[in-house]
Amino acid sequence: MSEQAASPAPAATSLQDRYFPELPCFGCGPSNQDGLRLKSFAADDGLVVARFTPWPQHNNGLGYLNGGIIATVLDCHAAAAVTHEAHLRGWPPLPGAPLPYVTAGLDVRYLRPTPLDRTIALWARVTEASEPEMTVEVGIEWDGKERSRAEAHWKRWRPRP
Repeated sequence: MSEQAASPAPAATSLQDRYFPELPCFGCGPSNQDGLRLKSFAADDGLVVARFTPWPQHNNGLGYLNGGIIATVLDCHAAAAVTHEAHLRGWPPLPGAPLPYVTAGLDVRYLRPTPLDRTIALWARVTEASEPEMTVEVGIEWDGKERSRAEAHWKRWRPRP
């Protein structure tokens, strides 16, 4: 993927604001004022893209972005891709569920250090989709190099009483 792919349309509404504006998720919830407030956008080429600027508090102790924050951003960006795919396929959240799917697994690979003081690009692509589950490839790039990548597995959220 290239950072050029991570340029959303200027006036676009984020997928988070479109599909789950009241969600208080730390990573991507629009209603969490203390969260990361990640904003993802559908691109024309089937990718979901975003940009994220880390905060100084996200330091891993060595001057780079903390691995836990990386995993959170990858997971939440994948959530936007999955929710968008579910919407396109007509698979809305089931009664009682605020989202159509929940994370069932996240396999993160840290490929090289991610800068703490630069805006990074994120990309995601749904690679497998069925109503019971989805798989997403998601990654972070900066300076033309992939910094981390994950395979995210999502299962249909079926609320239980």
